[in-house]
Amino acid sequence: MDRAQKEKVVEELGQIFESSGVVVVAQYAGLTVAEMQVLRAQMRDAGGAVRVAKNRLAKIALEGKPCASIGSLLTGMTVLAYSEDPVAAAKVIEDYAKQNPKLVVIGGAMGETALDPAGVKAVAAMPSREELIASIVGCIGAPASNIAGAIGAPASNIASILTTLEEREAA
Repeated sequence: MDRAQKEKVVEELGQIFESSGVVVVAQYAGLTVAEMQVLRAQMRDAGGAVRVAKNRLAKIALEGKPCASIGSLLTGMTVLAYSEDPVAAAKVIEDYAKQNPKLVVIGGAMGETALDPAGVKAVAAMPSREELIASIVGCIGAPASNIAGAIGAPASNIASILTTLEEREAA
């Protein structure tokens, strides 16, 4: 890899570290190419990505970034999992690590907050952005449907009373 290619990789990694909601660092020693492809596909489906990069280049890219605290984790065969959604990458990595013990989560960062393996597990347990939006919409919509039901109830009660009176007069 020549100097221009290294500079390009450092720039790409810098953009990843700048724009990601969460970055998870894991060691992948022993994973086969097929297993890594499965991880990449799962991460892509969740809206994230997986990147293997030279640790030295990643450390250079981390300088001055909010998640610079993960620099000390970059030793050995490491893989970076990241996503804009602060929960997606952590969820996928944790689920995959449960299925495949060769992938070992060693930490990560969420903005300026450094995460240890337990922190990554805690982030993975949080609801995703879509789940939170759905619950908020449900909370907002519930009072509206209750109001509509309350407004409609007297009208249906009046209609049933009128129907009953009509039936009495007819009889």
